[in-house]
Amino acid sequence: MNITLLGAGAWGTALAIAFAGKHQVTLWSRETDVADDLRQTRENHRFFPGYQLPESVAISTDFAAAVGTAELLVVATPIAGLRPTVENLKALGVTLPILWVCKGFEAGSGKLPHQVVSEVLGPQAVCGALSGPSFAEEVAAGKPTAIALAANNPAFGRETARQLHSTRLRIYANDDLIGVEVGGAVKNVLAIATGTCDGLGLGLNSRAALMTRGLAEIARLGLALGAQRETFMGLAGMGDLILTCTGDLSRNRRVGLALAENKLLPQILEELGHVAEGVYTAREVDRLARQLGVDMPISAAVAAVLDGRLNAAEAVEQLMARDPKEEVA
Repeated sequence: MNITLLGAGAWGTALAIAFAGKHQVTLWSRETDVADDLRQTRENHRFFPGYQLPESVAISTDFAAAVGTAELLVVATPIAGLRPTVENLKALGVTLPILWVCKGFEAGSGKLPHQVVSEVLGPQAVCGALSGPSFAEEVAAGKPTAIALAANNPAFGRETARQLHSTRLRIYANDDLIGVEVGGAVKNVLAIATGTCDGLGLGLNSRAALMTRGLAEIARLGLALGAQRETFMGLAGMGDLILTCTGDLSRNRRVGLALAENKLLPQILEELGHVAEGVYTAREVDRLARQLGVDMPISAAVAAVLDGRLNAAEAVEQLMARDPKEEVA
């Protein structure tokens, strides 16, 4: 299959490496310096140093040319780049199937990725999400990984999952696009919460409780949006939550650790050097939960800390002071 990856950040580069052994891959970059570096050294020193891109991967800065050779497009930008990317596709009259690996709710609109794509390209666009417990570094290194592929067209989803599946990157078809997207989005918010918990030294009991109650929050919001409950027990729900909340490679967890040190958010993001989607998603999740009447106290606390309305210790005290309730998933 001819695959074009739109975006040469960490995930675009990692997937180019992962897919190159089985498919013809083009990696498109909007940054000329990144593309030149990739051509000359086969390494993405700016966004993803330490991993060699196979010689078979074509590098392009010509958007129309990169798209024109493809059978499948994979958008590998942060969610803020999704709308501009699909608007460029619309301008070219492109009707190819599209997948994305970004996770979150679009800032301002509160839309999930599939809603953004449908809004720009129309409801007839065949599209879907790749999501699950996966760090780009481990995918690029060929370490065994399992993720879900959910699409608005189940037949396309199953066939594409089969074609992209490999021994090291195992891809499982899922017909719950909303659930897969909600799981991928909200787990980043909860990873900030878990990092904060660990940074404050609250212990492993607290971490386990936070993750478990956080999973209940994900499910409540997902169900309110039309997702299937069982999705949150799978790769894109529980699996991604566990990895992002506990893995040292998690950018969102690192944001939480820094918040526990009372660092200011601009400083944290500058030191991080990469996008941490949970920072932008937290506000949208909190707003959407209030709009829908969904109880999400952990997510609300994260949004309050990020907005400067509470510090980390105050947020914990607020959560601990909540009245006891029956445990309901």
